[in-house]
Amino acid sequence: MSTDRKTIKTGRSKTLDRFAKLASLGEMVFHDSDLASLWQISDKNTLYTTIKRYTKQKILYRIWKGMYALKPAEQIDPFFLGIKAMHNYTYVSTETVLFIAGIISQRPMAISLISSISRRFSLAGQDYVCRKMARDYLFQSIGITERDGVRWASPERAVADLLYYNPLKYFDAPINWREVKRIQKVVGYPLTPNQYN
Repeated sequence: MSTDRKTIKTGRSKTLDRFAKLASLGEMVFHDSDLASLWQISDKNTLYTTIKRYTKQKILYRIWKGMYALKPAEQIDPFFLGIKAMHNYTYVSTETVLFIAGIISQRPMAISLISSISRRFSLAGQDYVCRKMARDYLFQSIGITERDGVRWASPERAVADLLYYNPLKYFDAPINWREVKRIQKVVGYPLTPNQYN
């Protein structure tokens, strides 16, 4: 076998091995640091050259700076994409959850997230607003569940979260105020007795 063929075969098997590792994780979206660790590439130039080659071949898709996926952004759940873009502990809450639950009637302009940093961004035509939450409150898991890689606030947790930011917020539908108050106490939020019926 010629040297050129050996090189091509080695390159292909290295590519297959790299993507087999990605597939074995069951993940679809990765940050460049994840890829460097998984592929054991310590040199940044080598990493970015490798990523560039794979994106050019459409084996890997650039989603955002330093964020890549195994398929185009438009084919990925927008809630999952927003969570992954934050690259830290983040969950869907406030207006997004309340609109889905029918507690507010006005459709939010952006998917609303809660995390340890504040950020506004757009990905694949979807807008996101992430509100900063103090770490003492953020990691209180009451009313938070995870489905398909996305952490969601329950409607009552979303009400408690929104009242933390805006204690005078008006809601369009009945709310389980007993549960909201319980969540406020466990998380450590200030109570909002003017809201309870």
